[in-house]
Amino acid sequence: MADTTAPRSMAAPLAALTAGAVVAVLLGAFGKVHDPTLSGTTTLGFRTVIAMKVVLTVVIGVLAVLQVLGALWLYGKLGIAAPRWLGTAHRISGTTALLLSVFVAYHCLWALGLETGRFHDGTPVPVRTVVHGVLGCAVFGAVVVKVVAVRSRRAPGWFLPVAGGVLFALLIAAVLTSAGWYLSTHGWPSTGGY
Repeated sequence: MADTTAPRSMAAPLAALTAGAVVAVLLGAFGKVHDPTLSGTTTLGFRTVIAMKVVLTVVIGVLAVLQVLGALWLYGKLGIAAPRWLGTAHRISGTTALLLSVFVAYHCLWALGLETGRFHDGTPVPVRTVVHGVLGCAVFGAVVVKVVAVRSRRAPGWFLPVAGGVLFALLIAAVLTSAGWYLSTHGWPSTGGY
């Protein structure tokens, strides 16, 4: 019987990395040239856009951790058989995390932009802010790579776990440099409207 498996190729990882890099750079360029404004944003009942983003970012961080645990369980790395519903739950939680991330990123780029150098009043932009902005752009480049990895049938076996691991690491770093910092500095935001 002939082998019907498709040969593994580096074309998908290389194309995905290129596309991901382009997305990250374009987001960063938009964030730099866009004039930040609160017009077109929402607070979802929180006192500020920042407070809303903090709460949603915490939810995204929790979903990211659940994604890693779900992937480990699905691939048999936890030593416990995965239930039938886990694949569906994994896809739903991943999609939810992605949609929330897009919502938060829109508010970051639109309301704040990609801040580097100095603010308008001359004070230097904190390193944490610059790192967070770059990480945020890199997250969406990594999302592109991860989507290609999930869909590719001819990519090497290492591509999906590496793409998922890099996305997880970037996302958690972005969460810690935003919501993590905010919570440690200001505490949990109040809704003010609920």
